[in-house]
Amino acid sequence: MVITSLADGVMSGVESAASGLSAALFDRPVRLGVTGLARSGKTVFITSLVANLMDRGRMLQLGAAREGRIEAAFLQPQPDDTVPRFDYENHLAALTGPSPHWPDSTRAVSELRLSLKVRPAGLLAGLQGPRTLHLDIVDYPGEWLLDLALLDKTYAEWSADVLSRIASRPQADRFLAEQSKAVPARTHDELQAQALAAAFTEYLAAARAAGFYDCTPGRFLLPGDLEGSPVLTFAPLPPEASAPRGSLWREMERRYEAYKSKVVKPFFRDHFARIDRQVVLVDALSAIHSGPQAVEDLRHAMTDILSAFKPGRNHFLTRLLGGKRVEKILFAATKADHLHHAQHPKMTAIIEALTREAQDRARFAGADTAALAMASLRTTTEEMRLHNGAELPCVRGSLLESGKQAAFYPGALPQDPAQLLTPARQGAERWLEGDYQAMAFAPAPLTLKHGSGPPHIRLDRAADFLIGDAL
Repeated sequence: MVITSLADGVMSGVESAASGLSAALFDRPVRLGVTGLARSGKTVFITSLVANLMDRGRMLQLGAAREGRIEAAFLQPQPDDTVPRFDYENHLAALTGPSPHWPDSTRAVSELRLSLKVRPAGLLAGLQGPRTLHLDIVDYPGEWLLDLALLDKTYAEWSADVLSRIASRPQADRFLAEQSKAVPARTHDELQAQALAAAFTEYLAAARAAGFYDCTPGRFLLPGDLEGSPVLTFAPLPPEASAPRGSLWREMERRYEAYKSKVVKPFFRDHFARIDRQVVLVDALSAIHSGPQAVEDLRHAMTDILSAFKPGRNHFLTRLLGGKRVEKILFAATKADHLHHAQHPKMTAIIEALTREAQDRARFAGADTAALAMASLRTTTEEMRLHNGAELPCVRGSLLESGKQAAFYPGALPQDPAQLLTPARQGAERWLEGDYQAMAFAPAPLTLKHGSGPPHIRLDRAADFLIGDAL
């Protein structure tokens, strides 16, 4: 009887181990992080992705959908009870209702679980029935992601870096004037600290509106319930090695370190460090419209974003032992519908060049990376317009501000991305050749066919890269 009990225990342990191995190999949730800097279209991306995975008529470049192996897709309660649910239904209603409009932008972390019942392909097809893939989509502001780079910087290093970059920006004039009045070595004064923090926050908002991307700390722009707290009441000051205890400089340093330990690290631990796949959305066309400095700033931001990842491959044994690395990273230039399709290869080349350094680092670490031009929701139609005796490839849509129909030509993007990146690296104030424009379009009224999600450009290719192997 003892031997039988021991044997039963061994068999039970083997079965449990096999079950755990099977779950790790076949039923492991895939956590997809979705981020991007301001106005890049994170909310629309997630909404359209989920809608098109549930109704897959427009997803022909997603292998499992094209082969008919996705039998069903349905939304389930997310596993993290303390994280707000991504408001998919209301966002979809905003985009597809009788009066379509853009949904509210991302202001905090949210999550959604989409479960897909998939028939296996290849050798496994005849050995097992359909299995379920849980896709956990995590939405978070890109400004928070840039904050992760602060973990490797001291307050003195961060201050010196910020002050050197903003010295020539007119958006920083008020803050620099306020900062010039401060004497860092003098006793801390809370009213002065609040004035400095308010002026710096005002600068960050103005810089983001002007097309700059290095707007950290990100919680200054999206404070939530931290608004007015000491952890958001600091600003960069010139280095002061001899500042005594109780001085303004030492208090600013203390609050900066508190921001890192109480705001940035918990986000990294609770959300970011658990991500398997990542898509970084980039509004490259708006950056080009804003000029060379904004393009160079965007390039630096992409490199900083990549430095926050732990790229590599999540082999099953690593997963069983608790290790996590980002396996795939997609850099997607959004709003491709603002360009005629003839210019899409040029935009893809530009986003490839902008993210070259970031992609090289990720590939060296073993991650798969890709870049493409896409539109999560197509809002325009294409047409050719005669102008000064030449035909221009234009797009037509409803202007966001007035609702009027207009044809739009953003300018001819260069064949060689170096024509943009070189002046940007050299600090040029404007483009020597070409005049690039960006336009804001409203979502167009939709009549969706049964079984088809919202119209898009290359969203299916993006999905195939990010989760095609898991399907």
